[in-house]
Amino acid sequence: MLPQFGLSEFLIIAIVALIVVGPKDLPLMMRRIGQWVGQAKRMANEFRGAFDDIARQAELDELRKEIEDLKQNNDLQQAVRDLKETEDAINSSVMSTESEFKSSSAKDTETSPETAEPSEAQSEPKTDNSDQQTTTDKPVMSSETTGER
Repeated sequence: MLPQFGLSEFLIIAIVALIVVGPKDLPLMMRRIGQWVGQAKRMANEFRGAFDDIARQAELDELRKEIEDLKQNNDLQQAVRDLKETEDAINSSVMSTESEFKSSSAKDTETSPETAEPSEAQSEPKTDNSDQQTTTDKPVMSSETTGER
């Protein structure tokens, strides 16, 4: 911290400078001191500006990282959305295929109930006929094996 100078301290410094430097060189010395102070202020401003630039650069780097993270998350979210859309498409095609199969089988039973019943009736006599054939086949076979040859 800079010490606080009052009016009395400045008057003492001015009187000492007037005595040491002399009245002839005092304006030249004050100009040089002013130039040094101005140069020191410019250097301080440059130094402060460099720190500000570093701070801004660090903030920009953090923002860039956050943006990249968001972009990566958006890519991930986009991939999830694509997978869900594909899943929905597959599910809808499967469901439509199942509904078509159910509707076609329902149409078959609705359009030909007589056909379904006679086929059942026909299948039953076939089993009976096949039983009868097997029973008739057996005596024929047995007669052939025992018989006339």
